[in-house]
Amino acid sequence: MSGIRTNAAAELLGVSPNTLRSWERRFGYPEPRRTAGGHRQYELGELEALRRALLETHNISSAIQVARQRGEGLGSSSRLVEAFDRFDEGLADRLMEESLALRSIERSVEELLLPALEIAESREGREAEYELACRWATGWLHAARRVCPAASRPDGVLLFDSSPGLTLEGLQVQALELGLRRAGFRVLLLSVGLAQERMTRAMRALDPTALVLCGTGATLDVVGRLVYSVRQLGSSAPLFEYRGAMPVSGSHNIPSLGGTPSEAVRNLKAMVDGSAFGRIAAVASRAGSRP
Repeated sequence: MSGIRTNAAAELLGVSPNTLRSWERRFGYPEPRRTAGGHRQYELGELEALRRALLETHNISSAIQVARQRGEGLGSSSRLVEAFDRFDEGLADRLMEESLALRSIERSVEELLLPALEIAESREGREAEYELACRWATGWLHAARRVCPAASRPDGVLLFDSSPGLTLEGLQVQALELGLRRAGFRVLLLSVGLAQERMTRAMRALDPTALVLCGTGATLDVVGRLVYSVRQLGSSAPLFEYRGAMPVSGSHNIPSLGGTPSEAVRNLKAMVDGSAFGRIAAVASRAGSRP
C-alpha cells in the first residue's frame, strides 16, 4: 500500500503535524497505518478526500463526515462520474493518472473506470453524459492497449464480441482484451457476426488456443454459425464465455471465464497452463459444437 509520513501529510492538508495527530485521536480520521518501525503512514486516498472536503466545508468535523461518506478520495469512481457530468475529459484523464500512481492498470480499470461507467449508465436523463463517458473510456482503453508490451506467450485468444455499439458491456470486452494483452497473450477482437469467409485469414494468422464469446447481443443462431465456421476452418480451440454471454436462460456446456477482466485472465491462464487443459479443451470443443 502507498502512504506518506506525518509531516508530508500535514503539509498536503495545510496544517501542522500536531493538528493532524489531534484529528486522529479525536475523530479517528485520517487513520494511519503503522510501519514496522512504528511510524505513521497516511493513505493518499484518505488525505485527498479530506483535503477536498475541507475546501468545501471549512470545518474539520463536517469535512471528515463528507470524506467518509465519499469513500476513497484519490481516483474514486464518484469523482470520475463528476468529470463525465462536467464533460471534462481533461479531468477524467487526470483522475486516471492519479489512480495509476497507486494502482496497476488492471485495478484502475476494475476499481475506478468500470464502476464509474456503471454509475453513469444507471441514471435517467444523463444520456449525453453516459455517451461521453463511453467514448472517453473507449479512447483510454485503446491508448492503454497500444502501449502494451509485445506478446510473451505463444497462446492466441480470439474474442468474439456481440456488444451493441457504445455500451458498458462493450467496454467490459475491451477491458478483457487489454487484460489479456498485458498478461502476454496474443489477442484478436472481432465481431461475432462476421461471415466465415471474413474470418479465414484472421484464424490462420492467430491460430487461437481459445475462443471467447463476449457481449450480450448474440443469439443461438449466431453462436451456432460462428462455431460451425470455426470448425470448418479446422480449428479445435475450445469455446468459452465471458460475463454470461451465452444467449440461453438455463444451463449450458460452455465454460465460463468469470465476470471481471482479471478473473477471466486468471482463469484462462490457469487452464492454458494447467496439465488438464487438453481434457478441458476437448470437453469445451465438443460443447462448442452444439451450443
